[in-house]
Amino acid sequence: MDTNHLDKQNFFDLGNLDSLRQNALKSDASSDASKEALKKAAAQFESIFTQMLLKSMRKANEAFEDKDSPFNSSGVKFFEEMHDQQMSVELSSNGSLGLADLIVQQLSPDGKEFTPGSVLRTTADFASDKRASGVLDSTTEAKAKPQAVEDTSANEQTENRFEDAESFISSVWEHAKNAAEKIGLNPAVMVAQAALETGWGKHIISKADGTSSNNLFNIKSDRSWQGDKASKVTLEFEQGVPVKKQASFRSYQSIKDSVNDFVDFLNENPRYQEALNNTAEPAAFLDSLQKAGYATDPNYADKIKQVLKRVELQSVAASLVR
Repeated sequence: MDTNHLDKQNFFDLGNLDSLRQNALKSDASSDASKEALKKAAAQFESIFTQMLLKSMRKANEAFEDKDSPFNSSGVKFFEEMHDQQMSVELSSNGSLGLADLIVQQLSPDGKEFTPGSVLRTTADFASDKRASGVLDSTTEAKAKPQAVEDTSANEQTENRFEDAESFISSVWEHAKNAAEKIGLNPAVMVAQAALETGWGKHIISKADGTSSNNLFNIKSDRSWQGDKASKVTLEFEQGVPVKKQASFRSYQSIKDSVNDFVDFLNENPRYQEALNNTAEPAAFLDSLQKAGYATDPNYADKIKQVLKRVELQSVAASLVR
């Protein structure tokens, strides 16, 4: 990272902050002036952070100091603090910590998105996503079942488990086809979404008595829902960070009811209007669905698209269409 703008800069130069502000206001977010302002602001932040570290280290060392030593007078400490403050600027100008580079990558409006992998949910993170996308098969899962962020085994149905992806698709397809026709959507898209949500039907939420909720799309129940409910510890993403929460979900008498309610749910909520306008284009429909906030997972739409590419779904769907 080019940090020449910090050369010969003084920590106590307050005019530098005004210079940053002026550069940021020169043009829009994509201009060279704004990009340069971002680099300067990031470097400035790194220098402040470094100064805080040095101050903390000095504070921790006070317990070992000789109180009677002339080198521990208030005057010495004053100039010592000034020295540390200026040193923080010098360290930042050399890119010693690399913190400024990370800030620039994170905040650049036209750069590649940069988010720590530890806070993003990908198809390699959780078993439910692995099962739906085909990364994890039953044999692999039996050998080593990973500890996920949430333990939902107690909330999953113990009845009517589907043996494999093919049986799940065959059981859901006709219901999905009839419901999807109402909004002009390819039923395969609906089946793929249900597959992702439930791990091909093997992890449908169960009610308190152990019976299946038949909720294929994990639609939550709010005050307006008058039907049965099922409670489950679920994983939500807040600002990209996975958080466990206890949530209440809708429960249905049958899979058919679940599929039909999914369509009704989209039609009854104005925020999904854009998605309904894009049903002719599956990719656009899924992107709009995620944009509207159907799921907090930042990769939700992409995961469903991956499920759509699964051989099982394509082959079974092709045979059923005939």
